[in-house]
Amino acid sequence: MDMREARDVVAASARYWWIFLITGTAWLLFSIILLRFDYTSVTSLSVLFGCAMIAAACAELLATVAASGWARLGHGALAAVCVVVGVVAFVHPGNTFRALAAILSFYLVVDGALRIVLALADRTVDLWWLGLVAGLVEAAIGFWAAGYWGRSQALLLAWIGITALIRGVGELVFAFRLRGVNA
Repeated sequence: MDMREARDVVAASARYWWIFLITGTAWLLFSIILLRFDYTSVTSLSVLFGCAMIAAACAELLATVAASGWARLGHGALAAVCVVVGVVAFVHPGNTFRALAAILSFYLVVDGALRIVLALADRTVDLWWLGLVAGLVEAAIGFWAAGYWGRSQALLLAWIGITALIRGVGELVFAFRLRGVNA
């Protein structure tokens, strides 16, 4: 696909910018719910996390339609990672916090690294640095989670909530970037 075709695809999909506005808002609300309420069982946390990952995979698949070039490949890879992590979270929801923290840390490191690469690959876009910062924060939390498995429910819940918050802000930024293409 040449640059002209890529611009046409982005322009055609830009009219759906409001979908990412809705999903970004939903992620923010989800993060508020997670950070506000107390979930005491590993099973409920695992199921919530699995649902979040499947929803993230759907959002990334939508983003592949609006992206072009390396960004399309990156969003496709993120969608695949989200599906795998979501399925793993559903397979054994009653396992220990250590297993859920391992899944979460893997997701955060991979997602953070891909966000960093996508941000650096597309520095011509306004607010590209916001994706870079989000990726760095996500990767840092992922490495922290990888070295701190099984410590407490509250910390695990905070990691999931922060992940949802980062995704929500990222989707809101993406929505307004698409809207700018349409303007």
